[in-house]
Amino acid sequence: MSKTTTEMALDLDAKRLSVVEPGTRVDVQGDLSDEARVEKAMTNFVKDFGRVTATYMEACIHCGACAHACPFYEASGNPRHTPIWKLEPFKQAYKREAGPLAFFYKAFNLKKNVTLDELKEWQELLYDTCTMCGRCTLICPMSIDIATLVGMARHGMFHAGLVPHELYTVTEKAQREGSPLGATPQVFEDRVEWMGDEHEVDMHMNEDQADVLVLMSSIEIQKYPESMAATAKILNQMGKSWTFRTDGYEATNFGMLSGNTGWQKEMSMKVIGTAEKIGAKLVILPECGHAYQALRWQGANMYGKSLPFKIQHISEFLADAVDSGSIKLKPVNKSVAFHDPCQVSRRGGATQAPRKVLEALGVELIESKSGGSMNTCCGGGGGVITIHRADTLRYKVMGAKFRQLDETGAEMMVTSCSNCRQNFDDSSEKLNWDKQMNSLLELVADNLVEEAEK
Repeated sequence: MSKTTTEMALDLDAKRLSVVEPGTRVDVQGDLSDEARVEKAMTNFVKDFGRVTATYMEACIHCGACAHACPFYEASGNPRHTPIWKLEPFKQAYKREAGPLAFFYKAFNLKKNVTLDELKEWQELLYDTCTMCGRCTLICPMSIDIATLVGMARHGMFHAGLVPHELYTVTEKAQREGSPLGATPQVFEDRVEWMGDEHEVDMHMNEDQADVLVLMSSIEIQKYPESMAATAKILNQMGKSWTFRTDGYEATNFGMLSGNTGWQKEMSMKVIGTAEKIGAKLVILPECGHAYQALRWQGANMYGKSLPFKIQHISEFLADAVDSGSIKLKPVNKSVAFHDPCQVSRRGGATQAPRKVLEALGVELIESKSGGSMNTCCGGGGGVITIHRADTLRYKVMGAKFRQLDETGAEMMVTSCSNCRQNFDDSSEKLNWDKQMNSLLELVADNLVEEAEK
């Protein structure tokens, strides 16, 4: 007999109590003096104090609406986890250095200098307890883009050498090796070949010219390699001119998540340069939420002008393929609850695309009470899943997500983000959730109507 929602909640609460809270830990990089760290943070804070930032900073009316939009605040009840409070040093620097009353704030010391102790204290708030999911942004009555401001605040933290160790490590590895999880070009090529043989599908690798450049994320390459075969199967059936490329395949961009715009640009330009070289008209992003933000919405900023090709998340591409009749799908005939990736749906606007695909699959979509653009974040994005000291609160956030999905009574759980999927897998094991999160892409590939069947 399946457990009731109440029983599941009790199990989750009991499991949480067995998780030991980590000790206080502040991570630093480099051997800068205390004064130099503060100066670096302030210098890079000020770089982001433009007109839009100023408008946001002056608009906050301290209404507290953003608090209950934040899954971390809801899970902890700690006022420190209120979204706008996470920006306090950033806002303090703005008021003192760049705001319209900066002279008075500084002359009369109405806003004190930001200290290293404050920056260290806020490291946890800016990185561990914020996925930049944008739920607070959407609910703010003054339309303050709090999620973007958190990303800006991370710029100063990175240059001050105040990034959580695990996040810094994977970011530095990505900059040095081309991949944060060891998915080097050779590893990628080997795994593409393996998946081609395993699934008997033709993989297009390193084509000199192609209309479509396909990217993959490190998580998919290393943990969910079937996504590569699924993508190839769909594109081949559609008769597309497409390719994977070893000189531009990594969609993951930890430069953006850690706060280093230089590394973010370098990672983006690898892909942009490859797409230009092969004459791609379309770049397909994989099931990765933050990759969609990094290239679809920030790529042109890194490039310095409009991109010469179209960018689509794989769910958007599949929705177009369904609409045009380019692919036909067999009915799955199950009830489904869909987890919307925050960066694709709420922040990216591609909320309806996966629903079109699910409709074509003939499923009964049961929306959770907090789905679509207002979906509750799984708590693992923004680099949070890499930070071990964040695990305790992350599991509490996921516990609430599990309960929402359970309440739908759906037979199958589906998402279109591999980072979310990894977080579900990890949290399922820790919290004894008895369900599995499935890939929308793989579900489509498994239910394609073959040419002979049409």
